[in-house]
Amino acid sequence: MEQAPRDPERQLQPAPLEPLGHPDAGLQAAVSEEAEGARDEGSGEGTMTENNFWLKKIEINVSEAEKRTGRNAMNMQETYTAYLIETRSVEHTDGQSVLTDSLWRRYSEFELLRNYLLVYYPHIVVPPLPEKRAEFVWHKLSADNMDPDFVERRRIGLENFLLRVASHPILCRDKIFYLFLTQEGNWKETVNETGFQLKADSRLKALNATFRVKNPDKRFTELKHYSDELQSVISHLLRVRARVADRLYGVYKVHGNYGRVFSEWSAIEKEMGDGLQSAGHHMDVYASSIDDILEDEEHYADQLKEYLFYAEALRAVCRKHELMQYDLEMAAQDLASKKQQCEELATGTVRTFSLKGMTTKLFGQETPEQREARIKVLEEQISEGEQQLKSKNLEGREFVKNAWADIERFKEQKNRDLKEALISYAVMQISMCKKGIQVWTNAKECFSKM
Repeated sequence: MEQAPRDPERQLQPAPLEPLGHPDAGLQAAVSEEAEGARDEGSGEGTMTENNFWLKKIEINVSEAEKRTGRNAMNMQETYTAYLIETRSVEHTDGQSVLTDSLWRRYSEFELLRNYLLVYYPHIVVPPLPEKRAEFVWHKLSADNMDPDFVERRRIGLENFLLRVASHPILCRDKIFYLFLTQEGNWKETVNETGFQLKADSRLKALNATFRVKNPDKRFTELKHYSDELQSVISHLLRVRARVADRLYGVYKVHGNYGRVFSEWSAIEKEMGDGLQSAGHHMDVYASSIDDILEDEEHYADQLKEYLFYAEALRAVCRKHELMQYDLEMAAQDLASKKQQCEELATGTVRTFSLKGMTTKLFGQETPEQREARIKVLEEQISEGEQQLKSKNLEGREFVKNAWADIERFKEQKNRDLKEALISYAVMQISMCKKGIQVWTNAKECFSKM
């Protein structure tokens, strides 16, 4: 009996997905020839010669956000934010360039694009979208999703999402993604026509596979644990930052009281008045600077939030692998059962208790012709089951290969991005402390001149 494979290299994976095709309009003049040359003819998905191929050929910008009012699917009036996406090719060597394409998209359309990518590319760590509503905010910051500052940060996050997809060696070549950038009308209909919703795995099915899979790949189990820990660590870090921002805001604003007191004091002093007035001015400037400082901090927080949401993207890959491994084990179990039934019919012995065995004892043995017919049917089912199991094994090896290649790419990206973000945050804190020292140094000079 062929058992479900334990070797990680024999874990399963969805058959390589056939690409939907290459763009045939708009920015084609900028990308088509090179993209066709980069396509790997031997694989269903194809690759790019460089990860940032699209970004070297076109520029993608989410240039502005606009508040709008319209009616939803329930014919109820709603207020939403639309984002202007602009794409244009990088200038050619002859000095000419393709005209700019621009269109408006809602956040829900970004969600639809990402859901499609999750279904059609289950082995890829699909970039996350920015948060729909503000989380981990300090108390002075608005949590309203229509707040202008929040909308601006989300605009930056949506642009970053598009740039992430455009720089991915596989996702950048997807036709639906291309149409998202260039086709405003009927884009939703085009996505729905792919039938991706029918191919999506249900949460109940995924949960069932998680608890019932017998031979999970240790690497994917460890990756799932890592994603949970990464999410927990970043969540704690964001909460700490929010608490620090609250207290920092209070400390800076209290310095404004210094400014007020020094100004009031200067009014009753003749010889010391100018020095006190100048010192009060420095304190007022210092107190007002905290608003810009904390606004800059929010951008660093958003960079951390991106990897908070990336943790769920990692778990999505792990869940897909568990589903496929569970299907493989069920196929192996079904094949083993049919082989046992065939052997029992051929030898006339029953190894285990079964309803069929009880029926035979009650109503007598089958005729040789009936037994031969059943054996023939089972042999055909066994042959078909062996082919299915072989196919699932091949799919499994391909999934593991593709998934780990993309996970390694993600790890390199994560290490580079988080290192840069944390260093920049530290530099900003150092700069902020230096400004505080400079304020008190200036105040000292003012006091010295009195």
